[in-house]
Amino acid sequence: MIVAAHQPNFLPWLGFFDKLRRADVFVIVDHVQFERQNYQNRALIKTDDGPRWLTVPVEQRSREETILDKRLCAGQEGRNDWRRRARRALEQSYARAPHFRLLAGPFLETLAQPGESLVELNVRLIRLVMDALGIKTRLLRSSALGVTGAKSEMVLNLCRAVGADAYLAGEGGSRGYLDEAAFARAGVRVAWQGFSHPTYPQEPSRAPFAPGLSALDLLFNCGPESARILEAGGPAAP
Repeated sequence: MIVAAHQPNFLPWLGFFDKLRRADVFVIVDHVQFERQNYQNRALIKTDDGPRWLTVPVEQRSREETILDKRLCAGQEGRNDWRRRARRALEQSYARAPHFRLLAGPFLETLAQPGESLVELNVRLIRLVMDALGIKTRLLRSSALGVTGAKSEMVLNLCRAVGADAYLAGEGGSRGYLDEAAFARAGVRVAWQGFSHPTYPQEPSRAPFAPGLSALDLLFNCGPESARILEAGGPAAP
């Protein structure tokens, strides 16, 4: 069984969903420390002026807060209503995208729903993207698994907790800390993702193609073809 894991980012990029689709079980790592200025509460979308951040404001109570504990700032009426601003930003950026009207509804409705938990919002949005891409991978949350340790040890403990015999690692920070020898001793094979970002018709078309955007960019531009395009961007599962 192949397991992969990642923090619950806000409207993640295509590499996140490529790793997710190639795993049998995907662990949402929500028990670790929240990272400021990262992707856990912001995503990139495309505008006429190029990529811009779509940010969910969160309360800052302590630098040691976990993702699980992170709370959304309360939505307010008028100009300070971040939920309304987020929906408006998506509408302004993608109104001309061919499949925006067909697919945007559930995402806009989810952003409008009241709630306090960042991880709950992110997981709901991740599941919506999974549905749109036809991804059936089982999702688990690390906070429900009772795992301990940090970095490589924590990831290996995740694999043990779910009974995995292979771990699909991303090409980012994992290269620097993953102890492949320890995984081998535990009978868990490490495979590396090797994701290659696809290109596709992208609105607004006046700006150059921008990789690394939220997966919504692919969905709104390519609709039913999105799953095929994503699969063409990465190698077969290990």
